[in-house]
Amino acid sequence: MRALRAASIAMLAPLLCAQTANLNDLLASMRTRVETADFRATGHLVWVQPNGARLSYPITIKAHWFSGVLREYVEVGAATKSPGNAPPGSRLATHALLEMRPNGQSSISIAHPGDKSPTALPVEKWSEGSLGPEFSYEDLLEQQYFWPGQTSEGKARFGARDCILVKSTPGPADRTHYAQVMTWLDPSIGFPVYIEKTVKESGAVKEFTYFGIRHEQGVWSAHQIEVKVRGQSGSTLLILDRGSAKANLTLADFNPAELTKF
Repeated sequence: MRALRAASIAMLAPLLCAQTANLNDLLASMRTRVETADFRATGHLVWVQPNGARLSYPITIKAHWFSGVLREYVEVGAATKSPGNAPPGSRLATHALLEMRPNGQSSISIAHPGDKSPTALPVEKWSEGSLGPEFSYEDLLEQQYFWPGQTSEGKARFGARDCILVKSTPGPADRTHYAQVMTWLDPSIGFPVYIEKTVKESGAVKEFTYFGIRHEQGVWSAHQIEVKVRGQSGSTLLILDRGSAKANLTLADFNPAELTKF
């Protein structure tokens, strides 16, 4: 029996080493994508209500990696019309400055018209605001690729794509309201095609599907991301219409003083 167990381990070891190497390569690719970010994009958020009605907001995102920190500046305009059942904060335009640090100490500051200074958003409110009931500010940071817990769950198919399923879990120091993130990564392009995020407090699962995946200026991106909460009606669409993958942004583009200028 001992000899059989030893033989089984010997046969399994090369497979485990290959999976680990493959996982490390994929994570390195995802981290490199974040650590070389320098883009500007313009589009709109669309909240698809359970009854099928749609509410659209203009959105502009710009991001750049600065030696150990990813900075993102997000401008969300007010909706063209805002029904009484619209998401909290949807009647107001919002400016946000997001900073993602691989050590887990990410931060988000926001401002609305009339504010004299930006407000630091506590972690428990990262899922609130102008991005709708499904899409949160934290979802723009992609910090899960830097969490300490990374395991390969083997191969998985999503649509027509053969993927590697990666499970990411945060460490004690990571500021997040997610307990885990499952990512379907297409290894041929090093880009996610589908993601499931589990919320710590409620256990709700948010489903992110990437559409219109494209390769421009040497960078992979998606034209549209749809977010749903499993078991609930309605969704939120982030649609990016135009932009530049090489925007040549500088620190001046992320000045916190600009948050209050509407």
